[in-house]
Order: sequence, then C-alpha cells, then structure tokens
Amino acid sequence: MASLHLHLFLLLVFVTQILADQTAKTYIIRVDSSSKPSVFPTHYHWYTAEFTEPTTILHVYDTVFHGFSAVLTPFQAASVLKHPSILAAFEDRRRQLHTTRSPQFLGLRNQRGLWSESDYGSDVIVGVFDTGIWPERRSFSDLNLGPVPKRWRGTCEIGVRFSRKNCNRKIVGARYFSKGHEAASGFGGIVGGINETIEFKSPRDADGHGTHTASTAAGRYAFRASMEGYASGIAKGVAPKARLAIYKVCWKNAGCFDSDILAAFDAAVNDGVDVISISIGGGEGVSSPYYLDPIAIGAYGAVSRGIFVSSSAGNDGPNGMSVTNLAPWLTTVGAGTIDRNFPADVILNNGRKFSGVSLYAGEPLNGKMYPLVYPGKSGVLSASLCMENSLDPNLVRGKIVICDRGSSPRVAKGLVVKKAGGVGMILANGVSNGEGLVGDAHLIPACAVGSDEGDQIKSYLASNPSASATINFRGTVVGIKPAPVVASFSARGPNGLNPEILKPDLIAPGVNILAAWTEAVGPTGLDADTRKTEFNILSGTSMACPHVSGAAALLKSAHPDWSPAAIRSAMMTTASLTDNSFNPMLDESSKKHATPYDFGAGHLNLDLAMDPGLVYDLTNNDYVSFLCAIEYGPKTIQVITRSAVNCPMRKPLPENLNYPSIAALFPSGSTGVSSKTFFRMVTNVGETNAVYRVKIEPPKGVNVSVKPVKLVFSETVRRLGYYVTITIDGKHLVLDDSGAVFGSISWVDGKHVVRSPIVVTQIDPL
Repeated sequence: MASLHLHLFLLLVFVTQILADQTAKTYIIRVDSSSKPSVFPTHYHWYTAEFTEPTTILHVYDTVFHGFSAVLTPFQAASVLKHPSILAAFEDRRRQLHTTRSPQFLGLRNQRGLWSESDYGSDVIVGVFDTGIWPERRSFSDLNLGPVPKRWRGTCEIGVRFSRKNCNRKIVGARYFSKGHEAASGFGGIVGGINETIEFKSPRDADGHGTHTASTAAGRYAFRASMEGYASGIAKGVAPKARLAIYKVCWKNAGCFDSDILAAFDAAVNDGVDVISISIGGGEGVSSPYYLDPIAIGAYGAVSRGIFVSSSAGNDGPNGMSVTNLAPWLTTVGAGTIDRNFPADVILNNGRKFSGVSLYAGEPLNGKMYPLVYPGKSGVLSASLCMENSLDPNLVRGKIVICDRGSSPRVAKGLVVKKAGGVGMILANGVSNGEGLVGDAHLIPACAVGSDEGDQIKSYLASNPSASATINFRGTVVGIKPAPVVASFSARGPNGLNPEILKPDLIAPGVNILAAWTEAVGPTGLDADTRKTEFNILSGTSMACPHVSGAAALLKSAHPDWSPAAIRSAMMTTASLTDNSFNPMLDESSKKHATPYDFGAGHLNLDLAMDPGLVYDLTNNDYVSFLCAIEYGPKTIQVITRSAVNCPMRKPLPENLNYPSIAALFPSGSTGVSSKTFFRMVTNVGETNAVYRVKIEPPKGVNVSVKPVKLVFSETVRRLGYYVTITIDGKHLVLDDSGAVFGSISWVDGKHVVRSPIVVTQIDPL
C-alpha cells in the first residue's frame, strides 16, 4: 500500500510540474507492453493511434525498455499519463561526458597472461556509447583480424563523411542517435541542434572523446605513437583484438540525451554486443532513482541478457558522495594515476623551483625570465580565473600570468592569456582541486601547479611586485612513484542512493592517458587550435571506464560462461590496494591513505582477475529482490525490469545483495552495542577440490566474525554460503574524516586471496 501511495504521489508531482510549463518537451514514456490490443500489428501502430501523432515520436523502445519517446506539450503528456497502460513518464535530460602505457600498468605484459594467446578477445564485441569514431586511425585497423563473429547482427549506418567502407573487421558496426538532441534544439534553442559546420550527422567523431575511449578499450598496436612527442612509444588498447561497435549518442558542445542513450541500449543489445562502455553521467551531482535513470534502466536490460556494462564514476571528486552511475548491476569505475608523468617546473627569479605538469609542445622559453602578474589581486573574480575578455592587455602583455583553475576549460584560459598578449601561464589549483594535476596540450607555454605551490607563488609576487619567472618543460618521465594514486577528480563514495552498496566498485588508469584522436579538432578541442594529432592525452573517469571495458572483454573471452556479476567480482576481489612502492594507495587530493570510498575494492589487476578462485555471482532475481528491499513497488520495478514482479511478504535486506563488498550501516547517536549479520554466497571457479580459510582485518573499533571459517569445495559442491556478523560499541566507535571505518575479509587457499572490503558507518535514521 505504501508503494502504491508513493507511485500515485510521484504521478501527481509529475503532472503538477508539467502543467506549470506549457513548452513542448521530449518525454520518455514507459508502457506496459502486454496491454497492447491485438488489433494493432505493432507497438508503434498502437502508440501512434492511442497516445500521440506519428510525427512526434522519436524512438520506439522494445528490448531493454518498453515504450517510446516523443515531443509532447505538458497537456498531452498529462493526458498520456492518465492511460492505464502507462507505467511512468519522465522528461528527457541532457548528460555529460566524464571527460601507451596504461595496459601494462594493469598487470598485462606482452607474451604473458591474457595477451599470450594470439586471438584473445577477438570473439568479443565491445559497444562504445560516446561521440563516435575517427575510423581511419591506425588503432582501428583490421589487419590480420579474422572474420566478424557470426552472431553479430548490427549494421554500419551511413551519413556525413561515413560510408559502409568505414566499418571493417575491427569496427564491426556503427550507428548514431540524434533525434533526442535534434528535438531539444527546437525547445527555445537550448542546445542549438546539430551544427554541421562543427559536427557530422553520422558515426564520425567531431569531438575526439569517443575515438579516445574506443581505442583505450580495444585499440590495435600502433607503433611510434605520441602526442606531439609526449608519451612516445607503442599505443594499444586493453583488448587489442576485440571488435568495436560504435554508438554515437553524444554531440559536440551539446552533451548526450537520455532518449538517445536508451535507444542505443536497445540497439546494442539487439546487435549482439558482449560489453558496453559508457563514460557518461549526470552533470548535476544528484543521482536519480533507478526507475528515472535511463542509463540504469538500459544497463539492466543489457546485464539481464549477459552483457557487461562498465560506467564512469564521474569527475566531481574529491567531494564525498559525488559518485554517479550507482545501480548495483553497473560496474562503476573511478580513476587512478599511472607511473608516467609530464613534469614542468616554474622557476622564480630568486631560484625557487615549483613542480607542476604540462603537455606544451611549442617553442620553449629557454630559461628566459618574464615578469609575473596575478590579475586576481584586483579582486575581480573573472580576471583571477582568466575568463574570456577579463584580462587587461596593458597589465599582462609580455608577462607570465597566474590564472586560477575553475569555471572555464583549463586550456581556454591559456588562449585568453595569449589573446591579451601574455607570453605564458601558471595555472594554479584552488583548495577544491588540492594537489591533483593533469597535463594539458596548452597553446602557450603553461604549467599547472597544485594549490600549495600556487599560493606560495602568489605570496612571493605579493611581496615582490617586480618578481619574474620562467617555465621549464621536462618531457615524459616514466617510473613515477608512488603510483597508482587516486586522482583528485575521481568521484567518491558513499553511495548517495543506497549506501548499503559500496560505490565506486574499483579504479583503473584515468590520468594522462594516451589514445587515438579525431582529425576534426586539435588536441585542446578549442576552435583556435589548428593542430592535428593522431593521438591525444586525456584525463578523467571517462578514460578509466574503457580500461575496465577492455578488461571485461578479455575476461569474457577467457571465461565465456561467466556472468557480468562474475566478471565484476573477479576484478573487485583481486584488485590491488598498494602502489608501486608497496605502500597503501594514497589519495592525490589529501596525500593521505585512500579508503574504499575513494577506490572501492582497489585498483584493477587483470593478471589476478583472470584466475580469482571464487566469485560472487548475481542473477536477475537477486536484483529484483534488491529493488524490493529498497521498497520499490511492483509497478516501479517493472519500469526497470520490463516484466511484472511480486515482492515477497517478508522484505529482503538490501545489504544482503550478493555483492563483493560489505557496507554495514548503524544508526547514528547509538551508544550501545549493536550487531548486524550479512549473508554471502561464493562460487568456486578455480581448482575443483579447494579449501579456503577466512582472514579477517576488522575496521578499527569493530568486531567482525565469520561462520563458517572454512569453505570446502569439491566436484559436487561448487557454491557455499557464509555469514558475517559485524558488532560495534557506539560509545567507543571513532569514525574517520569520511564518516566511516574500513576493513576487509578475505578467503585464502594458499594461491588465491579473495578479498572483500568492509565499510562501517553510522547514518541518521529515516
């Protein structure tokens, strides 16, 4: 009854909102497909006859989601909502992209492990939802690849500067989805439509992001690769032999619309992909409930059919509870650094040297000193941020300008300085970015420095108005220690929707990643950047996500019978917690030890994931039980799962979802002794006769017990369960700065260590 009241309340709120605004908008409508009258030959005929005009329908969904998207006035939408066959409706939303050496840094080595077999991954198809692809790049050659897998059912859509010849045995299919984006351009011009002077109405990539993520996941070997001399060497994706299916859902300067993303999920599942890589998320920092989130809905439809879906965690770190893409069937990936950097030094006229990073590749300053200036001392915020038209040429001409990071693209600030006559830029982090740095291919001599260094340089200038400086660019340095370090921008837990599920799941390389690039724009993406480069270096959880997608392709190839949950479990339970100095991983923003809120289960280690010993598997029924546990009613669950469900009379517990991590939530303010017991089930995927014993590392001030303490597997016993009891004394429990304490349990057999993080926290009761 409570669920029905919630459903009716949400319906009332939605109707009230849409009646307040009479502008036509795109709505995504969820329909109970079983209600279709037999007189209609197809759902499309039914929708156009009963709900809307044919000209207003954008997409019809029939695989991961049942329903349609259409341009409707609020009155029309309110009318449609009254129909008994309509389960839900929500407005189309715009989302944002979460924008070499990294495969070796995952634990992959040439002639070893997953790369030792000549065709590993060639039977796996990775679907990439992004900005399209630049198919001529060497990374997408089909040289020496075998035939396209026979089960492939996709197509190669033609369009502007994209023909069927642009697909091959590597790029097995390519589609583009623009109807949601084009419809939005008619609503008061909020996006501006497809501007064909800067975009291609086809799968061709005008932005670069999609080419980069596709080649990160599955790019072929490309020798003599670099970005204007930086990171030179061999560029290759994680799964070089895997096939690529391209789904262009994002458009340059316009983002990605939910209605188009959902259509891409529908197509990809029907086409026959094995893995979906989606480096896209909400840009407003608030996660929608799963039944209002088309990425969560589309991903459920894919995962329920055995397709692994990897998603980026978002770039709003180091703020707590910033992680996005939270659905437990999604694999959510944060970003770490790799052991390669591009150092540059700011040298003051007093000899002091400040370390930073840069990918500037133009004429160096050759040690020449130039006057320093900080426009921010005027008190004008736009000037301190070096925003467009904010700098006085008389103030900055011939000088190195200190610009504060934020509000505009980092590379755009350098262009503003250049236009005003400045000769160089020092880009200073604010407190929110801390010491986290990423390299940029600046158009002028420029160096990014951390918050502390920036403050010291400003302080020196304030006390020495005639101060001068130069910038020294030191190229590419490998073997950096420590690495990995959790990137400061990588979004953090806890999970803002259901803290019982730890997110992110794990981290992967996402800082200064070299991969293929479009020919359409320069490495900065700025209109004024006329440079052309085959490869580019980018940072973001967008770059981390395709590392996991490629890893999933290799694991799927090695273990075709593993479910998406088993593949994720293998990655999580074998993930690394230490850096290359054999010390606990650090958080870049604080320089302190990172926690599972930062890195989830740890950093991806593919060699170990190949043979995890045990996995935590999940079925569709497990996910339905979880949705029942978080008090979604049958109609709400049907929006996600497509089929009608009945929740059990005895409500399940969300924390008992068979996840490879454990989050124990206790009421805040409790001063007594409290306990919670969790159940987990493991499946043996290693040696048939194996004995595992438990190893417990309890969080500080917490008691953890496990029953049984030994798991004995045999030919007839492949799955075994166990209970974990977590006990706290509220009076003596001391939580860390993130509001939690952390530990782990591991199952050990002498060869494998199957580790699950434990998070213990206190939250306010609802």
